[in-house]
Amino acid sequence: MPAKDVLTLEQVQANLLQLPQWRYGMGALRTALKCESSASALALFSTIGALAQEANHHPDVDWRYDTLFITLTSHDAGSRVSARDAALARSISAQAQNSGAVAKPELLRVVEIAIDTDDEDAISETWRTALGYKRQKDGSLADPFGRGPALWFQKTATPNANRFHLDITVPHSESSPILSELEATGAALDPEAAPRFVVATDAQGNRLCLCTEEGREIDGSPVDGQ
Repeated sequence: MPAKDVLTLEQVQANLLQLPQWRYGMGALRTALKCESSASALALFSTIGALAQEANHHPDVDWRYDTLFITLTSHDAGSRVSARDAALARSISAQAQNSGAVAKPELLRVVEIAIDTDDEDAISETWRTALGYKRQKDGSLADPFGRGPALWFQKTATPNANRFHLDITVPHSESSPILSELEATGAALDPEAAPRFVVATDAQGNRLCLCTEEGREIDGSPVDGQ
């Protein structure tokens, strides 16, 4: 039975007003918590595990030395944000504050690989088989364990000569300094679709898109027009 506590985008944003450590992106609540040490990060990880067990609702947590990257979404709600995610985020934030952890939203990055193609069906199965991924409803391919970047197919009648590009999604609140730093590297920026995404082209013609949650569908479906 589908979950009935899925939050609308407006409800997600309302919850975020009470969750300053968290950001919304790619259809999930996300945070990065920098702890005082590796040991304190592991202790907080254990505490989060206990909270998850108590709530019977389990986040994705990536422990990297003194930093925890946490993603909250509800699989039984089609991997969308539910009231349970917001409640668990509040509990995690309280424990993080008690442990001295500091939120680092500028560390949040979600990377996707996009391939220009005029015939998605001709290549999709090859990539799915090689990666061991699962095909999603929108045709994209995703790692069932959430370890590798998603791969999706940019359908176009005129594929770019360089068919691969990366979509790098960051919180909109953190995007301006990143764009400034990109420009300082010599990258050419095309802001036509901003703030949804900005196309950056390096000095050798390779492209990436710096994307934000602004204008993106709540289910996290790709919106990049490249």
